[in-house]
Amino acid sequence: MPKNRKQQTESDRQIYHPIFQIKSPKKNSHHSLLTDLIISLLKVKKMGVYLSTPKTEKFSEDGQNENVRYGLSSMQGWRATMEDAHAAYPDLDSSTSFFGVYDGHGGKAVAKFCAKYLHQQVLKHEAYSAGDLVTSAQKAFLRMDEMMRGQRGWRELAILGDKMDKFSGMIEGFIWSPKGGEANDHFDDWTSEEYKQHGFLRYLINRLLIGPHSDFHGPTSGSTACVAIIRDKQLVVANAGDSRCVLSRKGQALNLSKDHKPDLEVEKDRILKAGGFIQVGRVNGSLNLARAIGDVEFKLNKSLPAEKQIVTANPDISTIELCDDDEFLVIACDGIWDCLSSQELVDFVRDQLTNETKLSVICEKVFDRCLAPSAGGEGCDNMTMILVQFKNASNNGPSAAEQPPSSDQQSKLASSSTGTESN
Repeated sequence: MPKNRKQQTESDRQIYHPIFQIKSPKKNSHHSLLTDLIISLLKVKKMGVYLSTPKTEKFSEDGQNENVRYGLSSMQGWRATMEDAHAAYPDLDSSTSFFGVYDGHGGKAVAKFCAKYLHQQVLKHEAYSAGDLVTSAQKAFLRMDEMMRGQRGWRELAILGDKMDKFSGMIEGFIWSPKGGEANDHFDDWTSEEYKQHGFLRYLINRLLIGPHSDFHGPTSGSTACVAIIRDKQLVVANAGDSRCVLSRKGQALNLSKDHKPDLEVEKDRILKAGGFIQVGRVNGSLNLARAIGDVEFKLNKSLPAEKQIVTANPDISTIELCDDDEFLVIACDGIWDCLSSQELVDFVRDQLTNETKLSVICEKVFDRCLAPSAGGEGCDNMTMILVQFKNASNNGPSAAEQPPSSDQQSKLASSSTGTESN
């Protein structure tokens, strides 16, 4: 480990980009100062603001239905704010379960928006009722960006990001009158939903009361999204970003999603064709993800569809037929995967299942293992994890039939909730 600032700076140059290994011709040259500035900015973007001591309080939930048991937990950790969100609906409908992890960046609003609305859009799409889970998932991801535009999108994000209380948001929608030129292409009042839920009169009132944020293009903050949809023996995983879903099949870790980093060839090709660039492993020198929901500044090319923007919310989707060898799946944010490989996490969970019957406790133990002893580097990010165990699996650990539900699990059997978050 470097002992002084000079050694640390030189180490940082080697870590962040090979170009920084070139030594400055003069000790105090502009090149050296610029290099140090870039490294400092990258550290802020990469690590964010840390607390003096980590927040280790965990917000957990357990539940089950006829086919699966699940446990989840979230922890803020060393970060100054909690920007993760999650959704767990074991009974999205009578035959379908939905689980999702959303890792926000630049704020928590987009992650919370996804946790509140993405599963609803999956359920509402016409493809869903026709049995096409892949199409309904893809359209739901893209729909998030559409819904976050305009006055209603701005107001909802402001409320979810704690920038405005619900009462103020409602009042704002009634007191502002239209201004010339504000009713443009970017206005999106979730027409179909409002019309169906509230009828033509409410829809007409909202169309007339176009406020000062009707030209809102969308949030500059963003979020990953990794969701698993289970219907009978079919598992559909949709992912945008670097949260990850992993399946344990007879103890072997199977990655059902890929981390969307800018240096992947398919991502790099799209970024460059859309007019973007990659600098120090980041899109336009800023974002270390190639796909995300939100991040409107990378999606402003009107000549391109959403799927071909510099950064896209279009998910990679994988489908798999579940079998009796499939034991459990894990969905988690990169705060976990930065510390453990997919196989290491599967091994850890399988070992815990031999003694622990409450799945949320296993998630909590994963956090304890990953948490860094001091601020800086791996183990300092927010952590969110959902563990889903298949009841008909031939697990090495205790079988689901041998595990009586706890009292809090029993109280949640008939409900579907996202649980308490640490936001």
